[in-house]
Amino acid sequence: MASSSIKETLEKFDLRDADLRRIRAAAPMLVPQLDDFIADFYDWMSKHREYQVFFASNPTRLERVKKLQHANWVTFLQAEIDESWIDARRHVGAVHAHIDLPNEIYFAGMSVSNNLMADRIRGLGSKVGEPEETIKSISKLMFLDSYIVIEEIARINREKISASSKALLEMSTPVTPIWEGILLLPLLGILDSHRTQDVMSKTLGKIAETRAKALVLDISGVSAMDTAVANQLLKITKATQLMGCETILSGLSPAIARTLVELGVNIGEVRTTATLRDSFELALKTIGGDRRPAPHG
Repeated sequence: MASSSIKETLEKFDLRDADLRRIRAAAPMLVPQLDDFIADFYDWMSKHREYQVFFASNPTRLERVKKLQHANWVTFLQAEIDESWIDARRHVGAVHAHIDLPNEIYFAGMSVSNNLMADRIRGLGSKVGEPEETIKSISKLMFLDSYIVIEEIARINREKISASSKALLEMSTPVTPIWEGILLLPLLGILDSHRTQDVMSKTLGKIAETRAKALVLDISGVSAMDTAVANQLLKITKATQLMGCETILSGLSPAIARTLVELGVNIGEVRTTATLRDSFELALKTIGGDRRPAPHG
């Protein structure tokens, strides 16, 4: 996060220089109380299921986390909002994402922390100048802290989902040689424009690699199809023809056939069959009936 971006973020959270000065002024009085503050926090935490999951059977982990939290709160109270401060909060988010800590308990914990900190500031009274104003300033910073942590958790989860989706896409688009000169591509589930583009790319690449003359595109496992996807499939058949490979649509169900008619999709000269067996026989005729299995490996 660039310095200009940090400034904009502080403005969005209404964190002003006066707020940061109040927090820094209170820090020398609050830091000595952090051990008791953290002990009170875990007294609250121990009443919840997440404590049993993460700490009950591992006291060493609990002590390590308490030390990390102590250091985290020290930098929090220093209120020097720069890249290193932001990175420290992102690291907290990364750790929480790694252990799959529920967001519910994280937000609840920050709410409890806010109240515990407020109690200590009120206990200091006039020593912190304006206790209620200091409490407001710390609350603002806690909101910013929570935002950065949750945003990092969300970013990591998006990356996980993207990686899983990519892996699933790879597995769900298996263009397989089943006979010399014949490729089979069974499609399952829901087709969207992104997936059909992936089908197009993988299919054309496999045709170029194997010099296949027939492609059996089995759509019997496709649950639904709209105009955009139907037109994409037709584009695939035309693209394969340009490469000297004939595409045969297999498993055209009555429901999808009716949908294509209702949508006004022009199948034109695309060859279709109801069953995979019919498509295979048609593919063999396309390559001249040369009945040689595709080589393995």
